[in-house]
Amino acid sequence: MSDVVAEAVKALNAKIDGGFDGTAKFVIEDEGAIMVDEAGARAGDEEAEVTMTADAETFESILAGDLDPTSAFMSGKLAVDGDMGTAMKLGQALS
Repeated sequence: MSDVVAEAVKALNAKIDGGFDGTAKFVIEDEGAIMVDEAGARAGDEEAEVTMTADAETFESILAGDLDPTSAFMSGKLAVDGDMGTAMKLGQALS
């Protein structure tokens, strides 16, 4: 597991304390993948209701609160594949 993924897992668990109602996967280009579900965040690459893909810089900006997930999607920095409703719920949880 890369340092970027390890740090992202810690940051996600702090933001979504208590887990997330659904399954989502974050793919960080050239680093790895993170699963988010009712158990919280962990490194993993499994099937999910929604998959969001971004580079490490974009993902770090979203976690830091410097970049709104919706803005990242609209500007093409964040790709979303799957259930848009789940993606929006997760975006709200990260805000």
